[in-house]
Amino acid sequence: MSGLRSFVARRLLLGVAQTVAVVLLVFTLTEALPGDAAVALAGDQPDPARIAAIRAALHLDRPAHERLADWAVGLLHGDLGTSLTSGRPVSTYLADGFGPTLLLAAITVALLVPAGFGLGVLAARYEGRLVDRLVSSVTLAVYAVPEFALGVLLVTVLALRLDWLPPTAVGYGTDLLGHPAALVLPVLVLLSRPVCSLSRLVRAGMVDALASPYVAQARRYGVSGAKVRYAHALPAALAPAAQQLARTIDWLLCGVVVVEALYVIPGLGTVLLNAVAERDVPVVQGLAVVFGVLTVVLNLGADLVTHRLVPRAGVAA
Repeated sequence: MSGLRSFVARRLLLGVAQTVAVVLLVFTLTEALPGDAAVALAGDQPDPARIAAIRAALHLDRPAHERLADWAVGLLHGDLGTSLTSGRPVSTYLADGFGPTLLLAAITVALLVPAGFGLGVLAARYEGRLVDRLVSSVTLAVYAVPEFALGVLLVTVLALRLDWLPPTAVGYGTDLLGHPAALVLPVLVLLSRPVCSLSRLVRAGMVDALASPYVAQARRYGVSGAKVRYAHALPAALAPAAQQLARTIDWLLCGVVVVEALYVIPGLGTVLLNAVAERDVPVVQGLAVVFGVLTVVLNLGADLVTHRLVPRAGVAA
């Protein structure tokens, strides 16, 4: 138990350091961009005097380190700051965009687990045969296609040519559950690469386990094939699969910018794109903190699962 507590403490400290580093990097990169929120608010034909007045009103004329320090002090009190362009609290932006992003991620994960594990187990069961080669070839081919290219292809074929599904979520707002057809294409794109990587990882783990001495011993004792696969071989693939699943969930929550932009879904990805375009630094920083904390929590959970399934791996980590 003391070893587990020490392991969790190290992971938390590392996560805090990573989150701080991400925030500093985001702030530095945002400051390096040409223009700022004052230029964005000034319009297409900005007047230098008006820009200066807006910059002074937003306190953007203060040194960068002072603005960062003030924001950090507010963060310690649970205040993510205020948007420079609208004056709304950053937390309201996150609340508005979190729902659609979480919905997409939840549906994708709900389909990813049975699909990824099912394909992996199926390929391992028929190792070297036609089914295994077919699953491996298809997953490799799909994984090689970038999300944006696959999304455009699906829109062209299923939405524009066949008219089976809506091409975007325009007009639906955040009520995506009331219009499930608008979720099909985004979920397919989000599901494509993770299900390929997860299934190949499960297959590899099960193939190694099925070739191990303890599985051979179980077969000699007359244990049925299904029990060998699911009670002896599958648990050996759970530890790496859990880590892969955590990385996938992290990517789904933090990396759906392309999918949300392509299908015009008002989630966190869209909030991030708009904030960067408007140089709205507090909103970008707030998103960086949320994404950093989610990454720390998800990876810590995966490490704990791995520690539980394979204690030596957890200690070594």
